[in-house]
Amino acid sequence: MSVTLEKIERLRAMKGRDPIPALTAADFPMARLLDECGIPIILVGDSLGMVTLGYPNTTLVTMADIQHHVRAVARAKPNALIIADLPYKTYETPEQAVQNARALIDSGAEAVKAEGGRAILPQVKAIVAAGIPFCGHLGMLPQSVLIEGGYKIKGKQDAERLALIEDAISLSNAGAFAIVLELVTPPVAKEITERAAAPTIGIGSGPDCDGQILVTLDLVGMFPWFTPRFVKPKMNGAEQMRGAIGEWKNTLPRRVTT
Repeated sequence: MSVTLEKIERLRAMKGRDPIPALTAADFPMARLLDECGIPIILVGDSLGMVTLGYPNTTLVTMADIQHHVRAVARAKPNALIIADLPYKTYETPEQAVQNARALIDSGAEAVKAEGGRAILPQVKAIVAAGIPFCGHLGMLPQSVLIEGGYKIKGKQDAERLALIEDAISLSNAGAFAIVLELVTPPVAKEITERAAAPTIGIGSGPDCDGQILVTLDLVGMFPWFTPRFVKPKMNGAEQMRGAIGEWKNTLPRRVTT
């Protein structure tokens, strides 16, 4: 069994037993720090477009962007499983999905993630058939923000609940080793977790998923200009940085002139 498959089997075995922590990284030092903390999943997510590259949303993130950051994270050689997001419009067909998934694996990722359920099932099956581990993403889909006109909680209506459950079961049956649930109502996230074989990893979806994922910069208060409502930062990293930089700046030696 390959190292990647061993990592995935360990994650599968955690379902219903141990909580699965997952965090994002976009560079070498963050990947090393997360690995030293024993985080088993490191996601090179397209959220880096907003918190690292300054884009207004994730739809502007390119394959070149993700590949660049995957390479940096992979250089840390973490024990964690490195998952990379397939960017917007890079998995429109099964052929394109496999081509771009392979490109991310060649860049150092060990698995890929894409947004959608039954609508992208042919792409998912093609990725899995190509021997590339796949992680699903349901609920609020950031790459659809322009189409939907904002970031909206999913699962409030019964039809939406049923669709999410069917999507999750379909992804799991297609071979997804895990499914991210973003901004899904907690009762629906709990039901999906109970019914889908794949572990669920929630973000803003309540406490009953098999694991939780956050953007690391949100967790440590390093993106102070916007904090999602479901995030409670564990430290004020930005303020600590401001203090350290200000202290250093104020202690610089003054040049003496004669």
